[in-house]
Amino acid sequence: MGVGKSTVGRLLAARLNRRFVDMDDVLVARFGKEIPAIFAEEGEEAFRVAEARLCQELADERGLVISTGGGALVNAQSKAALEASGVVLCLHAAEPVILARLAAATDRPLLPGEAEERRQRVHTLLQQRRMAYGAIAYQIDTTNLTGEEVADQVIEAAAGDQEARGLHRISVYSPAGDYDLLLGNGILADAGQLLVNRGLRPSLVALVTNDMVRPHAETIAASLAAAGFAPVICLAPEGEEHKTLESVALLYDQFIAAGLDRQGLVMAVGGGVIGDMAGFAAASYLRGVPFVQAPTSLLAMVDASVGGKTGVDLPQGKNLVGAFKQPAAVLMDVAVFATLPSDEFRSGLAEVVKHGIIGAPQLFTQLEEEGPANLLQLVVDAVRVKVRVVETDPYEQGVRATLNLGHTFGHAIEQVSHYRMRHGEAVAVGMVAAANMAVALGRCDAALAARIHTLLTRLGLPVSVAGYGVEEIHAAMAQDKKRLGKKLRFIIPQALGEVVMIDDPGDAVVRQAIQSVLG
Repeated sequence: MGVGKSTVGRLLAARLNRRFVDMDDVLVARFGKEIPAIFAEEGEEAFRVAEARLCQELADERGLVISTGGGALVNAQSKAALEASGVVLCLHAAEPVILARLAAATDRPLLPGEAEERRQRVHTLLQQRRMAYGAIAYQIDTTNLTGEEVADQVIEAAAGDQEARGLHRISVYSPAGDYDLLLGNGILADAGQLLVNRGLRPSLVALVTNDMVRPHAETIAASLAAAGFAPVICLAPEGEEHKTLESVALLYDQFIAAGLDRQGLVMAVGGGVIGDMAGFAAASYLRGVPFVQAPTSLLAMVDASVGGKTGVDLPQGKNLVGAFKQPAAVLMDVAVFATLPSDEFRSGLAEVVKHGIIGAPQLFTQLEEEGPANLLQLVVDAVRVKVRVVETDPYEQGVRATLNLGHTFGHAIEQVSHYRMRHGEAVAVGMVAAANMAVALGRCDAALAARIHTLLTRLGLPVSVAGYGVEEIHAAMAQDKKRLGKKLRFIIPQALGEVVMIDDPGDAVVRQAIQSVLG
């Protein structure tokens, strides 16, 4: 209740020219009394029996938009019946927002009493129903969205479901060409058809991967071949230390040997290093060939594969050479996490936390508590934050820089560690340093900095580093590509869901922030 089911349902019905059914209204008509009276006089069990019967009836109809009651699909048989006949989506919202929306409601039998009792009841209901809600494939957070925006996401999900059950489709709008992010479980086996559906004609495909994740590339290759493509596997070395111009030159050699021309495409199958190198190679080979991403790590899914930034490192610093190369499509398959080392998955969680701080407070809070509804939803919620930012600023001229929360510190830490520290681990330490800087500047409550520190620790991520000095890390920052002349740029949190960019906070403040994360 209070997440917008009825409002969004009516909007969808009007846009799709379908009949709208509010199950609660139907049940009120059948019982001949309002829901509080049904609960009081007939009992909740009688209501639930009638509700389950109605779900079975509606599952036999077509062309509807249905708003179920909040407890209707806790019943597994009802859920299965409706999923067999259409697309089922779960709308959710932050608890304070639900309470605010229901403040004037007097017709909620499961929401009695005064403010504190209502708060406790909402929290308890959500915890009791968490597993049932989490089992629904499509989840939409309505906390900060208008009804029309939620309707857009519902239509997007329904379109994805027509391609493959459980597929989430997020469209990204870019001056260089719009593209789809396709998220699901097991979708790499459908890669060929999904690319054909995006208008990519069967051609030679250079699958850039490494030996560690080659089995995923072979799964994609089989699907591409079945769809009429000609896949060729091209190997690149693994590890940030190999993200160099020399490695890209090795890819050019393999492209030429395979006969890749401008009608073909490059597809990256791997983590962020593979994606960065393959993307830069695609941007520069023959002055540019089409590019597709299939990230195989959590970090690459929620960060590197979205937005078109590609590049390689120089000895002086990270990502100093690169280009913007928007992909033709991005395939994100959470099934690959089954083969991802736990340390790599944990590293990716740092970027998820970052996105929660930047623009998804509900995601941050979920990570503090029991976690998101399911793993796919965690990726979807984190990715949406980045999509909103990169659509606003596709070439990093302004607001997109906010995605660098923790990165000015993190990149310097990576560099002085000679990349022995994973990117996500360095970003985790960098976020703690950025939060401490924000507190020192009076821009952030110390309680928020403590929450960030606590959450990262709970997730098993580092919050400090040892073996390096303040001056060593400070000197490495001088090569950061985000600097303005001799001035360093930092992104710091002001509140959950609100970050700000500051330039040149002063060497003393910077050194103090570095010192705060040295173990």
